[in-house]
Amino acid sequence: MIPIVQKGEPVLRRKAEEVPLSEITSPSITKIIKTMTKALYQEEDGVAIAAPQIGESVRIFIVSGKILSPHYPDLEEGEVPPPDLVCINPEIIKLSKRKKKMPEGCLSVRWLYGNVPRSTKATLKAYDQNGIVFTRGASGLLAQIFQHETDHLNGILFIDTAEDIESMPPEDHDKKQKQHEAVS
Repeated sequence: MIPIVQKGEPVLRRKAEEVPLSEITSPSITKIIKTMTKALYQEEDGVAIAAPQIGESVRIFIVSGKILSPHYPDLEEGEVPPPDLVCINPEIIKLSKRKKKMPEGCLSVRWLYGNVPRSTKATLKAYDQNGIVFTRGASGLLAQIFQHETDHLNGILFIDTAEDIESMPPEDHDKKQKQHEAVS
C-alpha cells in the first residue's frame, strides 16, 4: 500500500518544482508516475492524484482514464477505459469566466467534502510521459480536476476555498452516494 500524504504535511503546501524537459522520460520520473498510478488505483474513489500527494514535490498529476470514458461513472460491462492522462509541468492557459460551486473531496484531506467555486471550462497545456506537449480543453468534471490538481501543485488544498465543509466518513459517504444515485 502506498501512503497518500495527508493535510498537515509541509509537502502539500509547497509550490512543486518543474520537471526539467530533459528529465521527463528519466527513470526517476517514470518511477514517480508508476508510484502515483498505483496510489491512485488503490483508492476506489480516486479520480486524479498529484505528485505532492505521494511526497514528491514535482509538477506532475495524473487523471484516471476511467473518468475519460463517455460512460463514466457507469462503465459498460467489459468496457476498457481510456489510458490515464499524465500531465507534466501543467499550466492552465484558459479558464471560463462562468463559475459554479462544485462538490469536492481529496485523497489528502480524508474525509472532508465541500463546495468549491470552479470555472466550468478549462484549457490545460502540459507534457505527457513521453515528453510530448499537448493542449486539452475540458468542461465539467475534467475541468474541475484540472483546477484541483493544479492547485495541489501550487500548495493549495480544496479546503482553502471550499464552503459548507462537512466531515463524511466512508460509511456515511456510501449512504449519501446511494441516496444521490436513487434520486438521479
